[in-house]
Amino acid sequence: MIKVKNGIKKSNNQSSNEEHLIELHKVIKTYETPSGPFPALQGINLRIQSGEFVAIVGKSGSGKTTFLNILAGIDRPTKGEISVGSTPVHSLSESQLAEWRGRSIGLVFQFFQLLPTLTIAENVMLAMDFVGIIPAPERRSRALKLLDQVGIKDQADKLPASLSGGQQQRAAIARALANNPPILLADEPTGNLDEHTRKSVLELFDKLNAEGLTIIVVTHERDVNFYASRQVTLIDGHITNDTKKG
Repeated sequence: MIKVKNGIKKSNNQSSNEEHLIELHKVIKTYETPSGPFPALQGINLRIQSGEFVAIVGKSGSGKTTFLNILAGIDRPTKGEISVGSTPVHSLSESQLAEWRGRSIGLVFQFFQLLPTLTIAENVMLAMDFVGIIPAPERRSRALKLLDQVGIKDQADKLPASLSGGQQQRAAIARALANNPPILLADEPTGNLDEHTRKSVLELFDKLNAEGLTIIVVTHERDVNFYASRQVTLIDGHITNDTKKG
């Protein structure tokens, strides 16, 4: 089972009227381009509870990746507020953001972004080295435990190039979980995978969510909607639909 530190994790059976884990209030993101200002996000208001599995969907250019980057603290909003637990993410300094992100957010990308010269276990351990939450003597065993959890412990001492795309994405998910974050953010995590492998990765997300992890997936793949408990649709930087199952 996933155990989440920092006191911002809630069990799935808590009342829906309790404090939200994530809240975006009037978030605007405008990029300056040679042809003038480009509004990527336009007044986003969104609340996400602990334990939700949310799919952020929309066409290319709708603002999905900008949304994810701002939520992760990789990018900053032009205007508006972002709170995760009790942390006002929008007001953190760069150094504070880096520390907060390392402890609070697990990131999964479309193209895995594993370091090719490190073994799979070493890639997972590297995430622990950067943050320093896990004591050094425990990092190898934790990496192996996470790789076992995602079903590729037998690949621990191989280099990424020797693994299939699905195995590399599972390794990337293990790395994202390395520091026991309460939130997993994934940007098109199945976009580079075949149909069978895509299903296996989504089933892994579903399992992690059932164990209590809050998951937000940015995607244009329809498959995610079968597993997600909520779908938020972005069009031209606006939320046009927000639907929960049940």
